[in-house]
Amino acid sequence: MQRDVLVIIGAGGMGQAVARRLGAGFQVLLADVAADSLEATAARMRDDGYLVTTQVVDVSSRESVSALARRADSLGPVARLVHTAGLSPTQAGVPAILAVDLLGVALVAEEFGRVVASGGAGVVISSMSSYLYPNVFTPAETAALRSTPADELLSLPVAAQDNFKDSGIAYSFAKLANRLRIQGASRVWGERGARINSLSPGVISTSMGRAELDANSASMGAMVESSNAKRFGTPEDIAVGVEFLLSPAASFVSGIDLLVDGGAIAGIFSARDAL
Repeated sequence: MQRDVLVIIGAGGMGQAVARRLGAGFQVLLADVAADSLEATAARMRDDGYLVTTQVVDVSSRESVSALARRADSLGPVARLVHTAGLSPTQAGVPAILAVDLLGVALVAEEFGRVVASGGAGVVISSMSSYLYPNVFTPAETAALRSTPADELLSLPVAAQDNFKDSGIAYSFAKLANRLRIQGASRVWGERGARINSLSPGVISTSMGRAELDANSASMGAMVESSNAKRFGTPEDIAVGVEFLLSPAASFVSGIDLLVDGGAIAGIFSARDAL
């Protein structure tokens, strides 16, 4: 019997948590740029009874993302897509951040928008840092980031590398642009009877999150302390949010961003108001 397909792009902590929470009963297609860790993760899931196949993908390459979408479509109806792959500011410089975190999301939304099944749903992982981007887009920049074809996205003046003094600012910009891309993609996906949303995690205890915490312990620690939850998030916290956005309970939800940060952004803004 052919199963519906759940595509997970990114085999790190969040991707694994989502795959394990949602993967039972699906044909799971797990994709990542790192072949060795991808296969190791898939092997552990197979041992636990999941039906998993894998494919290496470079999300900054349209050819690679298109091949992944075709593979998913060949396995069965593409019912669910979760895109967790990305680079953090401590992992890469500005060019790579823009290529993976900005262009990569646009390519995934476009290519899977061509194959997602009616009734399907997708979630793209953004970041709470998108709420802290220091600049304001003009209406024209907002429209361009929302709807410019992916292959032209990095050529936009607002996305020029020289605009960003460091990879942290580029990261916040890319994640805010992701939220705009998902607004635009929602209309296209809706024409196929499908939905797509984004989810912005806070400080999450994954290997990537811990590396960022080590590099920015004072500022990130202050964010956690000022939050309502007063703790680090877990990959499972994110998987629960993803589960909701993909579920029938969210059938009236499309093109939005769900902030799952334990109240960190609310705490930051409230503290600013008190000054």
